[in-house]
Amino acid sequence: MVLRWTDFKTDVFVDWCPGCGNFGILVALQMALAELGLEPHRVVLVSGIGCSGKVPHFVNTYGIHTLHGRTLPFAQGIKIANPDLEVIAIGGDGDGLGIGVGHLVNAGRRNVDMTYLIHDNGVYGLTKGQASPTLQRGLKVKAIPKPNVNEAINPVMLAIAAGYTFVARAYAYDTKHLKETIKHAIQHKGLALVDILQPCPTYNDIHTKEWYAGEDRIDHETGKPIPRLYKLEEIGYDPVVHDVAEEFSKKVAAMEKAREWGDKIPIGIFYKNELVPTFHERIAKRIPFYLTLPPAKQIIHDEKGSPITDIMDFLEELKIT
Repeated sequence: MVLRWTDFKTDVFVDWCPGCGNFGILVALQMALAELGLEPHRVVLVSGIGCSGKVPHFVNTYGIHTLHGRTLPFAQGIKIANPDLEVIAIGGDGDGLGIGVGHLVNAGRRNVDMTYLIHDNGVYGLTKGQASPTLQRGLKVKAIPKPNVNEAINPVMLAIAAGYTFVARAYAYDTKHLKETIKHAIQHKGLALVDILQPCPTYNDIHTKEWYAGEDRIDHETGKPIPRLYKLEEIGYDPVVHDVAEEFSKKVAAMEKAREWGDKIPIGIFYKNELVPTFHERIAKRIPFYLTLPPAKQIIHDEKGSPITDIMDFLEELKIT
């Protein structure tokens, strides 16, 4: 069956603000799912609270709209219970890097084979523009009375340090590049994070589409803006860990690139390592039938609803003698 991106549209009205970067993220995700040939009933989108949390309502797949900051625990549980599903977690920078940052860090230790998309606009858009964890110290966006006093979190650097095996950054208004980045993340064997720079035209009046396009600085020879964004793949950067011995050096190189901000901002894949065993592979070594008979496919009750599971053998294993 040939899928089109429109097969992943729903009839729910998309009520984001005009010009919001979320529109580009939504379309890029729908196109990525279609081009990968993923059947809607095999995909689960899990979101938290915030403007980004509405994405599952707009995409024709299974969707779970969860609690603030709890996107990753729900998503990991779904993927572990049924490894055959393609699970994609979606959250804002406030949702994932504020209240949910503990889950983000610990998810890196497990390397569950799934994807996490972060909508990164530097503000809490749904709650009217407060500074989010990714807004740089000293910046004052329109909805806060004084400049931000906190240091910013760098999602790319944090994810690499936490153990994510695929880490990338993309831009919401470059939907073609974003679509390809999401496809690479989904196809990756392991835990993938994509930090998506997303202008918020309502509350972030600093990091606007004009700012990313470099319209505030003009090349005197050509008279054209000097864009701030550049693609890592266009400068020959290699993010792939080909051998365990180069894992550390690749992480260092990725973090050095991730530090760039201001006049030059790299987008693309920073780090990719498929040499680390996934959580499913680790569990399969302990429970040989896990991948063929995961929890979601096990029968736990009879036709009358009575439990048929006998846990006595399990309790014997736990007995301390």
